Amino acid sequence: MVTTLLIADSGDFVGRKVACLSLTFGGLHADRHAGNTRRADARTPWHPRGTPIANTRQLSLVSLEECEEIAAALGLATLDPALLGPNLVLQGIASLSLLPPATRLQFPSGATIFITEQNVPCRHPGARIAAAHGDSRLAGAFGRASTGRRGLLALVEREGVVQAGDSVRTVPLRTARPHLPRVKS
Repeated sequence: MVTTLLIADSGDFVGRKVACLSLTFGGLHADRHAGNTRRADARTPWHPRGTPIANTRQLSLVSLEECEEIAAALGLATLDPALLGPNLVLQGIASLSLLPPATRLQFPSGATIFITEQNVPCRHPGARIAAAHGDSRLAGAFGRASTGRRGLLALVEREGVVQAGDSVRTVPLRTARPHLPRVKS
């Protein structure tokens, strides 16, 4: 289930809460990660930095369950998922961060997102968490605490609207061999 929707349209890492998101093939209009392309950076060292590449980071997802695990690992009572910079906060998908790439998440409107990769820990959320809790040690501890629980990155496969409270259908990667027509020789 979708519990919270956020959009980072002010240039800030932490987004503002909204009731619905209109997903387009370019991501979320005005969000800091919107667009069909992005610039290569430290996450894509096989391309020269700054080179335009396909945007596989249009959306960021986290789960309430994994936020609770990160909070426990940091010794916090709670962790506001918004501090991790997501667009969608989900509940009820076991081990969300471990869903494999090419898994799809589909919403009642038909909107579908395509998981591209696991979101690895970075310094931005650690700094936000440290500031929010007034404890500078949390900035460095976040990386270890969130490894394998930081959420996922995705792109929009089918346009549509996602609303807070929506159910989420997981469409797993098909691992069976596709049917190939027989060729007569």
